[in-house]
Amino acid sequence: MTTATPAYTRLEALFARLANIEEALNILHWDMSAMMPQGGAGGRAAQLATLKTLHHELLTGSEVGNLLTEAQGEELHGWQIANLHEMRRDWVHASALPSSLVEEISHANSACEMTWRKARAASDFASVAPFLAEVLRLTREVAKIKSDALGVSPYDALLDQYEPGGRSAEIDVIFADLADFLPGFLAEVQARQKPAPQGPKGPFPVERQKALGLRIMEVLGFEFDHGRLDVSQHPFCGGNPDDVRITTRYDEADFMRSLMGVIHETGHALYERGLPDSWRGQPVGRARGMSIHESQSLLMEMQACRSRQFLAFAAPIMAETFGAKGQPGWDAETIYANNVRVNPGFIRVDADEVTYPAHVILRYRLEKALIAGELEVNDIPAAWNESFESLLGLKVPDDRLGCLQDIHWYDGAIGYFPTYTLGAMTAAQLFDAAKSAVPGLLTSIGKGDFRPLLSWLREHVHGQAANLSASELLASATGRPLDAAVFKAHLKARYLVA
Repeated sequence: MTTATPAYTRLEALFARLANIEEALNILHWDMSAMMPQGGAGGRAAQLATLKTLHHELLTGSEVGNLLTEAQGEELHGWQIANLHEMRRDWVHASALPSSLVEEISHANSACEMTWRKARAASDFASVAPFLAEVLRLTREVAKIKSDALGVSPYDALLDQYEPGGRSAEIDVIFADLADFLPGFLAEVQARQKPAPQGPKGPFPVERQKALGLRIMEVLGFEFDHGRLDVSQHPFCGGNPDDVRITTRYDEADFMRSLMGVIHETGHALYERGLPDSWRGQPVGRARGMSIHESQSLLMEMQACRSRQFLAFAAPIMAETFGAKGQPGWDAETIYANNVRVNPGFIRVDADEVTYPAHVILRYRLEKALIAGELEVNDIPAAWNESFESLLGLKVPDDRLGCLQDIHWYDGAIGYFPTYTLGAMTAAQLFDAAKSAVPGLLTSIGKGDFRPLLSWLREHVHGQAANLSASELLASATGRPLDAAVFKAHLKARYLVA
C-alpha cells in the first residue's frame, strides 16, 4: 500500500474508531430485534442514543473539517481517493445536525419501534401513531437541515443516506414507467397462468425449517464461523463483515416463506463478507448503498434460487428434510410452479416478482408525501388502503396487513423503500451479465455449486465496496447503466415464455 500523507493518515485512524462504534451499534440493534427481552427497551434506547451521540461528536469535531481540507491537497492513490470522498460525504451529513437532535431522534426511533411491535401484532395503528408522529416531526427537521447542507430536496437528503447520489426525480421516471408497465403485464400473466399444482402439505415443524435454512445457507456459501441465523419479527441482516447476523421468521403452514427469507438475507450476508479486508474500518470499505445491497439479496432469492435449475437441486433436499421423500407435490416442477406463482397479496416481503414493485412504489409515494407535509400520520391508513387498492386491486382488511407490516418508518428509516425495486432491477442486470460472462453458470447452480457465481460477484460487486458509485459499479460490471428493459425481459422470460 502507498504510504499515506499526514492529514489523511490521521483521518484513517479516526474513521477506524468510528467504524468500531458503528459495528457495536449494529450488534446492539440486532440484539434488540432478535434476543432482547421487552423489559430491556428503555436501557437499550439510552445505550443506542449515547453511542450515536458519541459517534456524531467524534465525526463532527473541529479537527475533522480541517483534516479533510488538508488531505484534499495531499497526494493520494487508488482507493484512498474514493475513501477521502466518502469521508467528506459522511462529515457533511453529520456536521449538518446538532448532537442534541441526533440523540433526540435516536430515542424517538427506539420508542416507536418497540411500540410498533405490539401495535402490529394487535393491528392497532392508533397506539403507535403518536410515537410515529414524533419520529416524523424529527425526521422532517433532519431532512430540512440536510437539504440546506446538500443543496437537494428534503426527501432527497434522506434518500442520500441510503442511496448516495440517488435523486427522486430519476426514481420518479423509473417508477412511473414500471407503474405503467406492470398492470397490463400482470393481467397477461394471470390470464395465461395455469392453476397451481398441489404443493407440499404442512404443517412444517420450525426445527426442520431451520435445519433446511441452515443447509441452504451453506450451499450458497455462508460461513458459520462468521455469522448466525436467528428469529425476528421482521427478517433482516445485521452485525458486521466479521460477524454477520441474519434473521428469518417461521410459518408452520408454509416453509417456503422462511426459506426464501433466509436466502434473501444470506445474499446480504455474502455481500458483507465479501467486502475487502484491506479496506475494513474505512468508508470506502463499506457496501455501496442500499440498491446494490438489495441487488445482492434479490439476485440470490429471485434470480438464482427461484430458477428451475436451483429448485431441481433443492427439491430432494426439501423432501428429505421434512421426511416427505416420494410424496406427491415434492417434485421439482411442482415446487418451481408454486414459486413463480403470481398472486397479488398484502405482504411486501412475501410478494412475487411481478407485484413486488407495486408494494415499493406505494411506500415511496407515501413517504415522499409525508416528508413534503402533504400527508400526516393519522392519514396513513386511509391513504395506504386507497393506494393499495389502486395499484394491486385488493381491499386491505386491517392495518396489520397494511401500514403496520414494515418496520422501516417506525424505526425512522424514511427514504429507504425505493432501493428495494432499484435493487431488483440491478439484480436482474447483474445476473444477466454473470450468465453471459460465466459459461455454464445455471448448470453449476443446478448442481448446488454457487462458487462460480460468488466468484464473479466477489470480483465485480463485493470487492468494489464503495470505491465506485452505484451507477459506475453497475456500468463496470454489466457494460451499461441501469436499464429497465433487462428487468422487463427477465419477467417476460420467466412468466410468459417459460
